[in-house]
Amino acid sequence: MSRSLLRAAAAVPCALALVAGAALPATAALVNDPVVLWADDAPFTVAPTGTYETGVFSEDGGAAEIVAHFPAEQRLLVVNAVIGAVEVLDVSDPAAPTKLSDVQTAGVLSADGSIVPDQTTPNSVAVRADGLGAIAVEAPTKTDPGWVVFFDAAGDGEALGAVRVGSLPDMVAFTPDGSELLVANEGEPDEDYTVDPEGSVSVVLVPAGVDAATQESVLTADFHAFEAPGALHEDVRVFGPTVNAAFPVSANLEPEYITFSADSATAYVTLQEANAIATVDVASAAVTSIDPLGFKDWSTSALDPSDRDDAIAIRPWPVLGMYQPDGIDSYSVGGETYLVTANEGDAREWGDFVEETRVEDLAVCESVFTEFAGQPGYPATAEEFLTDGALGRLNVTTENGYDAEAGCYTELYTFGGRSFSVWHDGALVFDSGDAFEQLAAAAVPEYFNSDHAESSFDNRSDNKGPEPEGIVIGEIAGAPYAFIGFERLSGFAVYGLSDPAAPTFVGYFNNRDFAFSSEPEEDGAPVVAEAGDTGPEGLAFIAAADSPTGQPMLAVGNEISGSTTLYSIVLADAAPAPGATPPAEDPELAATGADATVVAIAGGLMLALGGILVMRLRARRA
Repeated sequence: MSRSLLRAAAAVPCALALVAGAALPATAALVNDPVVLWADDAPFTVAPTGTYETGVFSEDGGAAEIVAHFPAEQRLLVVNAVIGAVEVLDVSDPAAPTKLSDVQTAGVLSADGSIVPDQTTPNSVAVRADGLGAIAVEAPTKTDPGWVVFFDAAGDGEALGAVRVGSLPDMVAFTPDGSELLVANEGEPDEDYTVDPEGSVSVVLVPAGVDAATQESVLTADFHAFEAPGALHEDVRVFGPTVNAAFPVSANLEPEYITFSADSATAYVTLQEANAIATVDVASAAVTSIDPLGFKDWSTSALDPSDRDDAIAIRPWPVLGMYQPDGIDSYSVGGETYLVTANEGDAREWGDFVEETRVEDLAVCESVFTEFAGQPGYPATAEEFLTDGALGRLNVTTENGYDAEAGCYTELYTFGGRSFSVWHDGALVFDSGDAFEQLAAAAVPEYFNSDHAESSFDNRSDNKGPEPEGIVIGEIAGAPYAFIGFERLSGFAVYGLSDPAAPTFVGYFNNRDFAFSSEPEEDGAPVVAEAGDTGPEGLAFIAAADSPTGQPMLAVGNEISGSTTLYSIVLADAAPAPGATPPAEDPELAATGADATVVAIAGGLMLALGGILVMRLRARRA
């Protein structure tokens, strides 16, 4: 989902290049009782070390989003769309991150002769090992072509120039070898759905040194080869009004996030709304394939579909799920590339076109409920399945499952997988099933499936649950691990990936105090510091060799609380990093922010997460 929607009006006029001001200290709002569940045999723990606060707490988000680490100078680069800049933080002392400056984008001369104007919005940032930084910048009219602004992350971090790319550049990433920069141009339609630009991936050959690229070095990987009838698998979701008559498929496909093969030759790009992943040959800047991700069968897994049943009720239902990943990362096992996705889910809603509706508002064929009707704990009739306490409130798409001949929906498709998945050569290797909702039930039962801007019970069960969005993979003591952020519930889960077919649960950490996240001060402003971190958007793994402490670290940008928090990753046989706060003292299970009953539940959950609750699901394909 594009980050621009929540903050299109937030960007402010900016001056050229970098504005250096007085150093601003962090408020270091680490909560006293974070929510922690940790496996008793975990090879490491995580400990919140330091936080930088922008002071902006907003349900519209945007003050701390994508984060990137520049190890040579121990700087953290954080996209702050509220001020229309990338904040540069000094993290040489991770217990006290300090702001150094802002890298501004407005006024930068682009290689195509244009000037990046005021009211532009930065969406993403990346940095190469030598300090070459790149910022994805969308145009004031988001359907117009955007820019990539280059800057020097070392020294003063001055802007170096820019190049023009596609519409709504939403993510930038350097190839592992640093020779190219790829840009996911999401190409969303305008708010009235009268203009719909093409989605594309820009491939930029960047200089060997710290300098801006030329416009001639920008190539475009488009989707024109998939315009012909039958060129796409039928499970790749191309739907909605045809606004761009020349390239309707290309306009419908909206690149979201990028990862690479280890040799830098191949890029993999999530097409979230289409429920697919595109493969790009980097050298030729060509999309070579688009693979559908299939559909998750919730009748063999489990979810809580209602926000009106006043209960935590995670069980199988006759519903299918569209994985629709946002974040994606990759790693290699035995020379093979595996993709790991955070299956957030997203719906299209532009102008008069809205694909999202509730089950209760659809004409559903009775055959959908036949297998479940009358079974213990389930409604007896089709009508009862459509009530608020059953499936009636669940958000589903109107674009899949309708049988025109029958005049009703023979299948129901909901948004997102509420999970993370591992993929290889387009096939599903592993899916975490209902583990994330089970984790939420054990960790924070009073705020199960809470929203990120306001503490509440069960108000997201009808709409993507914990909503996993960001994901990053890091190697710790020679083994790969995935860190997955929960956008709504907040916090992140950690899984070991040594066996791609059987990831292992390591732990869950949430630096959020639910008691304060919606409490106002006397003047009505949110109590930002007491709330902790809400709405994790971007995660960056810092390897031990690159870390200011010599131990691995994790940086998390939180868009709602406007905070960026650094976590130390402490091996089981290592001493805590300087400034680190151990998550708990219980060697069997770390569980804070929960009562004694929850501790008992969580003890059983750790065993379940190791096997029963973390299940492999096969992708349903036509």
